Amino acid sequence: MRHTRLGRTGLSVSRLCLGTMTFGLQCDEAASRAILDRAAAGGITFLDTADVYPVGGGLETVGRTEEIVGRWLEGRRHDFVVATKCVGAMSARPWDRGASRKHILDAIDGSLRRLRTDYVDLYQLHHWDSQTPIDESLRALDDVVRAGKARYVGCSNFHAYQVARALGRSEALGLARFDSVQPRYNLLFRQVERELLPLCREEGIGVIPYNPLAGGFLSGKHHRDTGPTAGTRFTLGNAGERYQDRYWHEREFETVEALRPLAAEAGMPLARLAVAWMLAEPVITSPIVGASRPDQLDDVLPATEKPLDAALKARLDEMTREYRWGDDPR
Repeated sequence: MRHTRLGRTGLSVSRLCLGTMTFGLQCDEAASRAILDRAAAGGITFLDTADVYPVGGGLETVGRTEEIVGRWLEGRRHDFVVATKCVGAMSARPWDRGASRKHILDAIDGSLRRLRTDYVDLYQLHHWDSQTPIDESLRALDDVVRAGKARYVGCSNFHAYQVARALGRSEALGLARFDSVQPRYNLLFRQVERELLPLCREEGIGVIPYNPLAGGFLSGKHHRDTGPTAGTRFTLGNAGERYQDRYWHEREFETVEALRPLAAEAGMPLARLAVAWMLAEPVITSPIVGASRPDQLDDVLPATEKPLDAALKARLDEMTREYRWGDDPR
């Protein structure tokens, strides 16, 4: 497993990051630990989670994923770079969500408690909060860094203009700035190439995209005629409708079928091809790969071993160029 710097920082992270949002609902703790073990054995040293995980759950499950990761990390915390996120609702209390100063300072302490650590390496705003002035959020994040509770800060699901505004305010106020962004990005969703990725390239921001396999859709395991597979993100709790809305369309199925022969020609599983395509983009730091079984990682771990052939990259770009256009980059 190769490592690279996170944006302009001096922090080295593995070229693949393990996403953990399946832990605690889609996967029980034993399966989650097995996935973590397999990722570690494959050289992944970068872990991403969030206080609201597991995906598909509700207020009764928030925090469960961090607790599983925290128990697994005991005795090996310094062998891993750990990232988590806040902003999502952690209770029915109206102040227990969002990017207010109160919630950020409460949320980091909650995450540290569940993760059984005194710091995280990367602390991220999970979403833009239109109800809170960005200056308030940035000052709170700066205090988190100054207190030693996080080494770096970043954001997820921000539009390019929101990232640019946050960078400008951080610079003007002399605060810790976003050193990473976490957008949705894959062969079937390329809208971030228009503005967000060029901004990150110019500003030296690390990009750790989620959904590189479109929630498993780009593994090729789903079939339109049989409907969404039970137990996957396309049927799981409150996530099922969202994932079907994102990807369960005739155009996306046709694209996957067109990609299959290219993967076969390249001698690799479709999932590995999708991740290798992403790694071939220079601005991408570390795609976040998830799993519901340890063996699913076997298809994607070798994607870091050698660069994707330039001619194949160009063919994939051309085949999926229509996915660069759309209205909502989230």
